[in-house]
Amino acid sequence: MPAPFSLSLQDLAPIAQGTNTQQAMAETVLLAQEADRLGYTRLWYAEHHGMPSIASSVPEILIGSAAAATRNIRIGSGGVMLLNHAPLRIAEAYRTLAALHPERIDLGIGRAPGGDGYAMRALKSGGGEEFSAYLAELMAFDEDGFPPDHPFSRVPVSPGGITLPPKWLLGSSGASAQAAGQLGFGYAFAAHFSHTPAAPAFAAYRQAFAPSRDFPAPRTILCLSAICAPSEEEAKFLATSQAVSWALFVTGEQRQLMPPEEAAARALSPQQQQVIEHQSPLWLVGDPEQLAEAITEKAHAAGADEVMITTTIHDYALRRRSFALLAEALGVAPGPAGR
Repeated sequence: MPAPFSLSLQDLAPIAQGTNTQQAMAETVLLAQEADRLGYTRLWYAEHHGMPSIASSVPEILIGSAAAATRNIRIGSGGVMLLNHAPLRIAEAYRTLAALHPERIDLGIGRAPGGDGYAMRALKSGGGEEFSAYLAELMAFDEDGFPPDHPFSRVPVSPGGITLPPKWLLGSSGASAQAAGQLGFGYAFAAHFSHTPAAPAFAAYRQAFAPSRDFPAPRTILCLSAICAPSEEEAKFLATSQAVSWALFVTGEQRQLMPPEEAAARALSPQQQQVIEHQSPLWLVGDPEQLAEAITEKAHAAGADEVMITTTIHDYALRRRSFALLAEALGVAPGPAGR
């Protein structure tokens, strides 16, 4: 029986140890095609900078590549970090994508920098207090919303005759929930790395919601981290790559995603062990039946309309297998044949 929510996925374009960036880029297309075949609703790419293990620094390029190689699945940003960009540039980039791939593009927007302080300086990123102004400017460019005496009212947004795709606001603590509702956006909650419960944020979002062009009714996405394998034992073994890589990242050691054999043998400091113990409750790891039950339970508890899965596995083929196992376990109907 199909789950009472839509199923989607997020791809960080991981660069696995022993591979290279070209292979990671090719894998983004293979995964998009597999997700399209499996019947996933949407695929989002995150924006990250200064991380040797992640190749998703420019979501709109990955979006265009994946959309051109698929037929049905929606492709979008999860999200574009607005403070890193001039709003006009984002308006033009996502209008272009919407023109190339009508009714298939999403614009997910986040307020985090997507990198450390050095990356923010290199990007000339704005401060967090400027986010509301950046967002208002983006919307004004899209809706011809500048007053006549505003200098930007003279700037035609190219390409013309196109509006921005549906906009989603991303949150990890609930602070953005009310704003997303008031703006008539969709709302996605990052439960894959946030310990804050999603249910209060979703409730606040729905209470504040005002219907909009793209969202006549509120729409929520719960983002979860999941690793699925035919057996629980194998899933736990594959998950060591994620656990150890996260511990190294948090304690200042950045490197490509290591294979589980190396991760299992890695000696960790007490601090790194604590990092894993703190974060591991957020990682769903197990066989298809276990994960179908756990994901359904979390979606029900949060009141989510949709679940978006992110999966960190060293072996690209096994990562694709994980998404296939989840789709089958949750009753997702395969889509029509892709390109």
